Amino acid sequence: MLERLHEGPGPVVFISDAHLGASAGPPERAAWLVRFLESLRGRIGGLLIVGDLFDFWFEYRHAIPKGHFRVCRAIADIAREGVPCLYFGGNHDFWAGTYLEEEIGLSVAQEPRSIEVQGRRVYVAHGDGLGKGDGGYKLLKTILRNRLCIALYRGVHPDIGIPFAYRVSAVSRRHTEPREVLLPKLVRDIAGPALRGGHDAVVIGHIHDPAHVRLPEGEFFVIGDWIENFTYLEMVEGRISLKRWLPEGVSETLAAESQPPGV
Repeated sequence: MLERLHEGPGPVVFISDAHLGASAGPPERAAWLVRFLESLRGRIGGLLIVGDLFDFWFEYRHAIPKGHFRVCRAIADIAREGVPCLYFGGNHDFWAGTYLEEEIGLSVAQEPRSIEVQGRRVYVAHGDGLGKGDGGYKLLKTILRNRLCIALYRGVHPDIGIPFAYRVSAVSRRHTEPREVLLPKLVRDIAGPALRGGHDAVVIGHIHDPAHVRLPEGEFFVIGDWIENFTYLEMVEGRISLKRWLPEGVSETLAAESQPPGV
């Protein structure tokens, strides 16, 4: 079902895969993300966080993981301005829930969405478990998102459950394929079907290596991460650009690439 994002005037920005709380990347990266988010205030019409903002997130009844206050406050400041802010649960933070909705002002989505924004039909997903194969992960994903599993984990004391989850997240984050193998697979299994299904752009997170691929049917974007690449998408009057934020507080636009071989 196609949903309308009721964006305001100004660009719509997409970010993903900051993995806050992970001991990876420059130690200043969380502060850089705060600066970036603060720079968006008063000038954007929408903010989409496409998963894995946190390296782990779980909402106990009376506790949440320690830290991340400054980033959450920066997002809340944007939301309080009336900017629609949509959060897609990733494979590291899919247990996002009422705290982010009620205290921060995010609308939480746990599944991919077809969104009409600035006159374009955009398929947005975190990207994990999509496409063919990877049956073991898909089964694990179903189990971990089961209500009984969530209830059982809430029975584990936060001082045990949260550090354990961070250790598991570190192992999961290191599992990847070379770009020359992975990108054609993403185009073939995720972007292609969505574009042929009536979308004119596909946006995913999950894969930390950013990409902007022009295809015969439309455009495919991998947002990239906020660990090594510091990339994001900016949509202005229907045109989507892949950009890299620099510590000096400026951004550069990354060039699009053609359809990869092997598709």
